[in-house]
Amino acid sequence: MENKLANPAPLGLMGFGMTTVLLNLHNAGFFPLGSMILAMGVFYGGVAQVIAGIMEFKKGNTFGTTAFTSYGLFWLTLVFLIVFPILGWLEKPPAAFMGWYLFMWGLFTFFMWIGTFGKNRALQTVFFTLWILFFLLAIKDWTGSATVGKIAGFEGLFCGLSAIYLAMAEVINESHGKTVLPIGER
Repeated sequence: MENKLANPAPLGLMGFGMTTVLLNLHNAGFFPLGSMILAMGVFYGGVAQVIAGIMEFKKGNTFGTTAFTSYGLFWLTLVFLIVFPILGWLEKPPAAFMGWYLFMWGLFTFFMWIGTFGKNRALQTVFFTLWILFFLLAIKDWTGSATVGKIAGFEGLFCGLSAIYLAMAEVINESHGKTVLPIGER
């Protein structure tokens, strides 16, 4: 009896990509941070990626399990770090400490990027640009530089859009049984 499981990566990549684009529209200075971004962070960036990570576990994919579960939990913690102080449940962390939070995620992402070596170029691009994004955001928090924050916003837009492209390439290519959108197969 064949056990054919669906590819959970497009779900995780879309949850990551769309949420990243929305947050970085804010970081680039186009829109204020609001309920839409925070809701996406909890549900699509957070919960959907954790679900994708669990599905990757079922498929035996350690990389996918680690990536989607970790970044899903990143989105949940980020939203809670923003919302809890507003609700008066916890104090807002100092910007310098948020810089270390983002640095640690950047360090994790650097090692995940190394894990993409030997995988397709589109996935390598997502992780490389995410690594850069985390370090730019950490530098922004350490220095208080609005310019670095705006640069991070535009770089984050590219990162999120690259994840959306990869997600849709995987869906469309599988649906057509051939490469319609290239991903730089290795």
